[in-house]
Amino acid sequence: MISSITNCYDPAAKRPKLDVERVFLYRPETEWTYSHHPSLAFFRGRYYAVWSNGRRDEDAPGQRLLLSTSTDFRTWTEPAPLVDTLPGRHSDLVLTAAGFHQHEGTLVAYFGQYEYRPDSLAGNERKSPSDRGHQDTCLRARTTTDGETWSEVLEMGVPIVPNHPPQPTASGRLIISGNVMFPYTDDPAGLTGWTPAGIYPPDLAGRLVDDSETFHIVRERAGWPVGLCEGSFYQTDDRTLHMLLRSGTHRLWVSESADDGTTWSEPVETAFTDNVSKFHCGRLPDGRFYCVSTPDPEPRSARCPLVIALSEDGARFDRNCILADEPYEQKRPGMHKGGEYGYPHTLIHEGHLCVIISRQKEAVEVLRVPLSSL
Repeated sequence: MISSITNCYDPAAKRPKLDVERVFLYRPETEWTYSHHPSLAFFRGRYYAVWSNGRRDEDAPGQRLLLSTSTDFRTWTEPAPLVDTLPGRHSDLVLTAAGFHQHEGTLVAYFGQYEYRPDSLAGNERKSPSDRGHQDTCLRARTTTDGETWSEVLEMGVPIVPNHPPQPTASGRLIISGNVMFPYTDDPAGLTGWTPAGIYPPDLAGRLVDDSETFHIVRERAGWPVGLCEGSFYQTDDRTLHMLLRSGTHRLWVSESADDGTTWSEPVETAFTDNVSKFHCGRLPDGRFYCVSTPDPEPRSARCPLVIALSEDGARFDRNCILADEPYEQKRPGMHKGGEYGYPHTLIHEGHLCVIISRQKEAVEVLRVPLSSL
């Protein structure tokens, strides 16, 4: 267990600021002013970006998925719904973008969905951000072979709203990073055979769903001092998987797997600082590990600056570079909107590290930096 995972981030120290290329994909002014959970992919000569898009508030009924594409990273198509608002049994569903996976010429776009129980809604809006009234949580997807025509919505058969899209391990197994559930499949297409696994108590197996509310239930049952959610993992050369997890404190926690994601260790706190936000881990072509996050713990929920932390061994992240630290002026208010740089997702393509983030949970921006500058 590498409980000693450390990010040597000192808010008072001077850090290099990278020269990055930046483009806004979406800056709403009057309607559909909530944007979050973005992801990137490159498929058949185009970049693909997807994100959750709501009328005003975070995770409100009617939230949909928007898609934009680009051939050169600089000019992007006008965002259009990949999955538009869908009706549920009692109100519109909440859809959450969950990124892409591709295999043998097919691109898969995943999304999680759930519906609020009628007693948790006032009109068609949420009563309270702490309400646990979710139902019908599940993972769904659409596929395309040409980037233009998409399939009907497919059911993945696992009750999860993912944090990041499927990521392969060294064996080729795909694992989805969730909150407390990390499903895996040995289907390289990522469309069948999803098997639940994770850090929840064994007696909840077969009954647990993994969404933005139920990880609190696992915290209570497991007796953890904080709720753990929104994981992202990397794999070291000894084949150990390290799933870093957001917590309610200013440090990430970690759970590890030595059996390719079939079972996971009891999570422990690390010394990797965090601004209570989502992050994304990966590995560079030169073998170094990285984590793109907002590691400055103060002020809480400021989520600035956006930093890439680098590590030679996957334990000590001892080089930090600023990717971005410029403010964005929010145009419209909304429930839980805020934070300069929200929920990064990364893509390595043609000698560049590409990052997509939400800005104040309203706009969507992409950054690109040459790997040589790292």
